[in-house]
Amino acid sequence: MVEISNNARRYSELLLADRHRPAWHFAIPYGCGMPGDPNGAFFADGQYHLMYLYRNHHTAAYHWGHLVSADLLHWRQLPDALTGIDGDEGCFSGGAFLDDDGTAYLTFWKFAAKDGSDHSGIGMARSAPPYVVWERMKPIAVDSTVWGIRDIEADGKTVHTGCADPSNIWKAEGRYYMQLGNLCVLDKYGRSPDSPAEYRGDWTELYRSDDLINWEYLHRFYSRMTGFPGAPDDSEDDMCPSFLPLYDKPEGGEFTGKYLQLFISHNKGCQYYVGRLENERFIPESHGRMSWVDNTFFAPEALVDDRNRHIMWAWLTDNRGDEFNRFGWTGVYSFPRLLWLEGEELRMAPVPELDSLMCNERDPGLAPGGLYIPETPDAFRLKAGFDLRGGGRAGLRICASPDGSEYTDIYFDSKTNELVFDARKSGPEGRRVREAAPFTVSEDGMLNLDIFFDRSVAEVYADNRRAVCRRVYNSPGSEVISLIAEGSATLTGCKVWSMHGTNPC
Repeated sequence: MVEISNNARRYSELLLADRHRPAWHFAIPYGCGMPGDPNGAFFADGQYHLMYLYRNHHTAAYHWGHLVSADLLHWRQLPDALTGIDGDEGCFSGGAFLDDDGTAYLTFWKFAAKDGSDHSGIGMARSAPPYVVWERMKPIAVDSTVWGIRDIEADGKTVHTGCADPSNIWKAEGRYYMQLGNLCVLDKYGRSPDSPAEYRGDWTELYRSDDLINWEYLHRFYSRMTGFPGAPDDSEDDMCPSFLPLYDKPEGGEFTGKYLQLFISHNKGCQYYVGRLENERFIPESHGRMSWVDNTFFAPEALVDDRNRHIMWAWLTDNRGDEFNRFGWTGVYSFPRLLWLEGEELRMAPVPELDSLMCNERDPGLAPGGLYIPETPDAFRLKAGFDLRGGGRAGLRICASPDGSEYTDIYFDSKTNELVFDARKSGPEGRRVREAAPFTVSEDGMLNLDIFFDRSVAEVYADNRRAVCRRVYNSPGSEVISLIAEGSATLTGCKVWSMHGTNPC
């Protein structure tokens, strides 16, 4: 036991010494978070439960780690909720559901059984309060024909349906529903130039159950939206789906009658539909993205808590190369993000619990040509307001070297109507790209930016209407902040805070 204790301490010290390991963004505590999707999030008895996918090297299987928090900041480790079973390779992603009697259910994409009793498919597990021990349910909910695909005979022909990445379950009129992702069908039947139209692009399959044991296939859950700028194209799948109601306020709001379908395409990252649920079908009415240049913002997971707060996480995939072997860890999530519907627009903001970490408020005195180094340059929050009534570019240059050779620019450009995260001159690791999200300032011409930097995670929120989140691996000494104000743009106010850490290591 002494050796185990000493090894645990040495591992913690190794992680704490890594200048790029976040201080308050969730970082996978043990094992290789590759893939590292957030999964199985639910709220019960005043606590938030969050699962994380990771590769357990001891069992050579994919597990779901399990953590619980009362404040979305400090997380307590519980035993793994899902592991390999009977020698199989474990499971991939899925969702969670809390039934009326307090029983919690997990849905997951199961690897094939070693004894041949199933061909992979959709598995389920359940647990009663306090949700520490999870029981695998048998038989599996939906058995695959081959990995990720279930063939169904209908009207004298074989129909290939998706059988991967189940969503959370939801309940309507006493019946249970879940949707399944389509990547494997798209890869096998929808990628070639002469592929049938019905096997191209994004969709999910809808299943229904009366008892959470026997599941029947109904139909495709929605028809994809096409024909407008930024619409999903034929190459984009629908995986890691989350389907939850939208409210009209960030907290304590009323149900709008609309639902949010969060999902990823593997090539282009996180996106969403907003729409109605009618006659066991989802009717998308609008589409948006949360990733615009690559798939950095990935694998969304969401829940609704007891205050009608729709809260999501995403996995940030722009890791350093061979990160686990080099540094002993990998896997970081975006900070929990509130989502709500205001009019016809999806709004977003960091959860207010984050405010409790702020300390040492100061005015950085930013001015054209001026430079500033935060009190804690590896963990800060900065809020800046701009007057853009005359147009121009407005934002901040962060993580800059004294000689100006290394920096990351975050700004709004009124000429292109884009919120830009330009990491092309960032540190030597990570994805050095320019990400530009479509955005327009409000009618009064004022812009408020809320920028977080957490050792290697940078997030920016613009007027709680658009957000961009990426990793930035700045070099030692690249800590300078300066103002971007071009054209007629002027700074109206700025405050910066240091941020307390919450991660134990």
